[in-house]
Amino acid sequence: MPNMVVCCKQVIDPEAPPASFKIDPATNKVVPPPGVPPVISPFDEQAVEAALRIKDKHGGKITVISLGNNLLRDVVKKPLSMGADELILLEDPAFEDSDSWSTAYALAMAIKKIGQYDLIFCGRQAADWDAGQVGCGIAEILGIPCVTIAKSVEFMDGKAKVERVIPDGYQVIEVALPAVITVSNELGEARYATLKGIMAAAKKQPIVWKPADIGVSPSEVGTAGRRTKLVKLFQPVKEGKCEFVEADSPAEAGAKLALRLREAKLI
Repeated sequence: MPNMVVCCKQVIDPEAPPASFKIDPATNKVVPPPGVPPVISPFDEQAVEAALRIKDKHGGKITVISLGNNLLRDVVKKPLSMGADELILLEDPAFEDSDSWSTAYALAMAIKKIGQYDLIFCGRQAADWDAGQVGCGIAEILGIPCVTIAKSVEFMDGKAKVERVIPDGYQVIEVALPAVITVSNELGEARYATLKGIMAAAKKQPIVWKPADIGVSPSEVGTAGRRTKLVKLFQPVKEGKCEFVEADSPAEAGAKLALRLREAKLI
C-alpha cells in the first residue's frame, strides 16, 4: 500500500471578482478581497483527488502538508474531509512570504521528516502565482524523479504509470518510486467532501511543525530564504482607443483603413 504526500496551498479565491483585487504598492502584496474567504488552490485539490483515486484502489495513507502562517483551519482541513488521513501544517511567521525555492525547501524537509513516502503530489501550479516550480523543486532537493502536468496516475509495485499532458496530446511515462507528480486539471473534477467526511475532519487536529521541527533555520525559509526579489507588483492598466475611418464608399474606406494601419505599423 502506497504512502502518499500531497502539498496543498491556501490561496485567495481565484473566482473572486477581478475588481475586488487590490495591490498594496508599499508592501508589494495583494490585499485579500473583503468578505471573500481563501480556498485550497484548485490544482492542489486535483492533486488530492489523484491520491484518493489510488487510495480507493490500493489502500494506503495520504498525508497533506500546507505551509504558511495563520492558516484557516476550515480551509486547510478540506483535504481531510475529502478523505485524506493526516494534515501537517508548517505554520510559523518564519514561513511567510516565501518564494518557490524557500517553499520547496521547507516542504522537502518536512517530507524528509515524514520519512516514508512513495508518491508526492502537487498541483501543476498554484492558483495565485502560477509559477509551477515548487513540485520540481521538491524533487530536486530530495533527489527523486518528477513528472509534471499529469492527467492520470496509476500505482504499480515500485513504479507509477503517468499520462502526461503535452501540447498535441499526451505521453505515457513509467517512473520509479519514490517520485513527485504534479497534477493538472485534465485529471477531472475533485470529489466533493461528504457530510461524514466533514464531521470526521472536524474531529482531527492537524500536526503543527515549526522550522526547528523540520531541522531548518528560520533564515532558510520564508522571506529570509527567498532566492528571488519581487521588484514591483502591479495591476496592468488596459486602455482602449477607437478611431473611425470615414469615407464615401466601402472601397475608399478600405484604402484609408489600410493606409492608417500601415502608418501605425500594424501591417
